Amino acid sequence: MKIDSTDRRIIEALQGGLPLVPAPYAHVAAQIGMPEPDLMARIGSMKARGVIRRIAAAPNHYKLGMTANGMTVWDVEDARIAELGAQVGALPYVTHCYERPRALPDWPYNLFAMVHGDSREEVEEKRAEIRALLGAALRGCDILYSTRILKKTGLRLRQKG
Repeated sequence: MKIDSTDRRIIEALQGGLPLVPAPYAHVAAQIGMPEPDLMARIGSMKARGVIRRIAAAPNHYKLGMTANGMTVWDVEDARIAELGAQVGALPYVTHCYERPRALPDWPYNLFAMVHGDSREEVEEKRAEIRALLGAALRGCDILYSTRILKKTGLRLRQKG
């Protein structure tokens, strides 16, 4: 996957995160000396080519006071996973939700949903809500609690040299 010097300048400007200003893309465009519509078109092109998968907020949940963070894992009937995954992903306390293949016999789970709260008790209450939502399609579940943040960065370019 090739990028040109303009793509590189855009990635370098974005890799530290968007600036916390009212119009972040206009700010980045001015920083690298291009019109904002051109910047947006280039970002769209890089997304279409797979250079950039997405641009999203990556909050530090610990700094936001959400110190209980659990990846809930669910063994859901395959025939209903798309429907139920969409419902779980729409819950206000789920920050990301996705389907993954099972790794049988050791790992029977195929639906993953990250849940955040102020306490483990709060996360367990939210987990119970998800369990009720999944109903009869649920065959098993578990929760993996975070103990530290391992990665909070996106795309990084290697320095030329």
